[in-house]
Amino acid sequence: MFRKRGGMVRELLTSAQMRAIEQAAIASGKVTGLELMERAGRGVFEAIFEEWPELAQAPHKAVVLCGPGNNGGDGFVVARLLKDWGWEVEVFLYGDAAKLPPDAKANYARWAKMGEARSFKELTDQPWKADLNIDALFGTGLTRPLEGAIADLAGKMRKSAPPGHDVAIDAPSGLCMDSGKSLGAAFVAELTVSFHTAKVGHFLNDGPEFSQHVVVKDIGLQKTGPVQGGGVSLVMPPSPTSLGKSAPHHKYSHGHALILSGGAGKTGAARLAARGALRIGAGLVTLGVPPVAQQEVAGHITALMLRRVADADALRDALNDRRITALCLGPGLGLDRARDLVPVAVRHECAPYAVLDADALTAFEGAPGVLFDMLHEGCVLTPHGGEFARLFPDIAEKLAAPATRGPVFSKVDATRAAAQRAGCVVLYKGPDTVIAAPDGRCAISSAHYDRSAPWLATAGSGDVLAGFITGLLARGLDPMQAAEAGAWLHVAAARAFGPGLIAEDLPEVLPQVMRDLGL
Repeated sequence: MFRKRGGMVRELLTSAQMRAIEQAAIASGKVTGLELMERAGRGVFEAIFEEWPELAQAPHKAVVLCGPGNNGGDGFVVARLLKDWGWEVEVFLYGDAAKLPPDAKANYARWAKMGEARSFKELTDQPWKADLNIDALFGTGLTRPLEGAIADLAGKMRKSAPPGHDVAIDAPSGLCMDSGKSLGAAFVAELTVSFHTAKVGHFLNDGPEFSQHVVVKDIGLQKTGPVQGGGVSLVMPPSPTSLGKSAPHHKYSHGHALILSGGAGKTGAARLAARGALRIGAGLVTLGVPPVAQQEVAGHITALMLRRVADADALRDALNDRRITALCLGPGLGLDRARDLVPVAVRHECAPYAVLDADALTAFEGAPGVLFDMLHEGCVLTPHGGEFARLFPDIAEKLAAPATRGPVFSKVDATRAAAQRAGCVVLYKGPDTVIAAPDGRCAISSAHYDRSAPWLATAGSGDVLAGFITGLLARGLDPMQAAEAGAWLHVAAARAFGPGLIAEDLPEVLPQVMRDLGL
């Protein structure tokens, strides 16, 4: 997982939130801006040799690109430390040294006693060869596209990268750290060194592609409580206590999930979801099928139960069984059947939780308000991009707008807005899955960096995720907990299986994943 010194990184910050924490620390008098800059530069220096130990063995050459703000000041610190280590260091300044902020100007002056800060124009006029290229141009503070020579350089480096390792301080320049979107041209880094905590944009959109590998360095800032604008967390492994079973209990102690199926020839998706719910620990899972599909489903299941659910009246009768604790509607359900069953499922008092996926979402395209008026806080919506756009077209349009100025409207912003409108938890699927609750809580389940899981791009994997969440809801986890745990386990199962994964494999590898968690 994504680590920093001292343990796992959970909290993620926007650029503005990070600035506020730094400013509060400086205002308290416990630390100066110059001290923070020194710590940041030393953190980058350490991270370089931790990533590439061979670079510490003999003098090498570094090119450091310094920008006109405090990110450039960090770069001057790194340049000085590398020079002290015996390296040949070339520094190029984008901007006017006289206009640097005070702390960056102080570190420029320290560097000037050791070497020259050449004009950025000299860099763009000639190719260079170095063992290390350091991007200290803009970091998280950029709110507008790169322009002119600096944009040209970013483009050239993407097409024909100079030799050596590429390092970004805080963020590759050109990337919006609130959304992960590139503001036109942007640099790419093999290693990105961030401070205090990772930023939201490292995990969204283009962020992982441009940042590639992110290390967080502690610079001595204290957590100051809830951050302004609401915090975002990175989904962590679920605790074994939330997944385990105690010996004296019976099957109904762990919930009864009812998964609604579509008609003949369209039952596979619901069976995948049901298998996922059962494997994740629901005590009992029943497939509710229309009469036309009853024989088909009966021939495919063993541990799963079967109940005939022909229509809304039959579902209403089924839900009189108060032992049913969670429902799942959507996978392979069919649009007409979804319109018939969803109103009963989300309004019935006997099933407190409901996961709506696939057809249960698409069925309300054109009239999403009808669906939202029915939903309650025990519901979880699990749309992919297309389904999200059908339910929240205005939010999706804003999210898809070209990124021209930062901070850019992000997938976090979009999912939070959707959850508030729907009045329930929304899990917006993707490699950068975002989960949000109506009260503003938000988390990212990332399948990037050392949790990359490209094998999840296979038919039916989303149906299994819906089943995982349904099973956890049936067992008593609240909607946000169930969505986070289900998303994490979904990625972990894909990674445990690896290449060749098909959706049927996900529930079958889940027991090993849970054992690895300590169950």
